Amino acid sequence: MNRQQLIHRIFEKRSYLCVGLDSDIEKLPAGISRDAAGVLAFNKAIIDATHPFCVAYKINTAFYECMGAAGWSVLEQTADYIGQEHFLIADAKRGDIGNTADQYATAFFKTLSFDAITVAPYMGADSVVPFLQHPGKWAIVLGLTSNAGAADFELLPCGDQLLYEKVMQRVSSWGNPENLMFVVGATQASVMASIRKDYPDHFFLVPGVGAQGGSLEEVSRNALTPEAGLLVNVSRGIIFASSGADFAEKAAAESLRYQQQMALLLG
Repeated sequence: MNRQQLIHRIFEKRSYLCVGLDSDIEKLPAGISRDAAGVLAFNKAIIDATHPFCVAYKINTAFYECMGAAGWSVLEQTADYIGQEHFLIADAKRGDIGNTADQYATAFFKTLSFDAITVAPYMGADSVVPFLQHPGKWAIVLGLTSNAGAADFELLPCGDQLLYEKVMQRVSSWGNPENLMFVVGATQASVMASIRKDYPDHFFLVPGVGAQGGSLEEVSRNALTPEAGLLVNVSRGIIFASSGADFAEKAAAESLRYQQQMALLLG
């Protein structure tokens, strides 16, 4: 899904919601077996319940890799089940260099047909550029993240900037708004307006709304653009909205609630 297709889908559905499939096997609701087959059944039920209200899904690969080969099979089957009507993100946070990065790009863009992958930029251009060389695909580079540990490195002074500012500035020169997004956490809303000013055309993937305490309204006020420019991810707040047999219905209700708020915020 390229940029114009993504923008079209956002305004068609009046939603910039991304549902995070962080399908923790230990948190599966009542009635779902706690094994690979249960994770797949859970994912399919969540997708069926939420697909009318979101434009993207983000699969956190850690929750699948931990199950070994069976988990990779579930990941692939989940991606296939989602299909091509939604923007599909591999939240894999890859960050190696050279031929290794090339192979990661092949794995997620060709073998598994994801639209985008999250990338850690610590090792520099070698770890990012290989993901930018696939037409119609995206690298989503960590900018200013929502976790408490962001203060350990991202917020350190670096000359007359903070380190995350230097990183985003350098990374932006390697790609363009057609193939490069940034992760900007919802809990960093106080500086999101200034980040948006520096990057008026790039999409931001925004985690941290919901369970982590980020505000959809505040994020949208500071970072929405005429072309939307946002994918707001909600994971636990939707997929684990209920631990009972009504988990799919509750997930649908939460997704609808976010979609209705987003429709109003889009104007």
